[in-house]
Amino acid sequence: MNRIVLASSNPGKLKEFGALLADSGFEVVPQASLGVDDAEETGLTFVENALIKARHAARATGLPALADDSGLCVDALGGAPGLYSARYSGGHGDAEANNAKLLRALDGVPDERRGAFFIGVLVLLRHAEDPAPLIAEGRWHGRILAEGRGSGGFGYNPVFLPDGHAQSVAEMDDALKNRLSHRGQALAALRRMLSAPT
Repeated sequence: MNRIVLASSNPGKLKEFGALLADSGFEVVPQASLGVDDAEETGLTFVENALIKARHAARATGLPALADDSGLCVDALGGAPGLYSARYSGGHGDAEANNAKLLRALDGVPDERRGAFFIGVLVLLRHAEDPAPLIAEGRWHGRILAEGRGSGGFGYNPVFLPDGHAQSVAEMDDALKNRLSHRGQALAALRRMLSAPT
């Protein structure tokens, strides 16, 4: 299982996965390079959506597939934007509009009630009909700032301040972010699963 299709077309995610998987021994091929479009995300949980994306890519290519589904869950908003993080403001992937809507929704909410976490779920399917996919999860806790800071990364990075840090995610260097992030945590867990004796 050395060649794996990555079931994502998100440029920010592709860059992160490229760095996170650089020394994994796997050849990770973005689905777009194999002519595969994004799957329709119809699941009601992050796990379901990751499974849908992985199965779609595995079925289209005949390769093992790795997919992630991730989002930002804000305590004061009942877990929103959650599954709809990428399209919170209506359009898909408009980070500026998504961040603006989030900050408006939290206007007047005090710091102590601005808790949030990023969640990332990874699914690895050996083939499209794999009945026992490997599933790994990471959560990165912090809070939402009153305004965005920094220009690195993508998505909600400028408005998320991780617990125990003075920098927003968008102010962190990539190596630190990749080590701490929800996606980094999930990938570390997945790599432990892959190296465990069967």
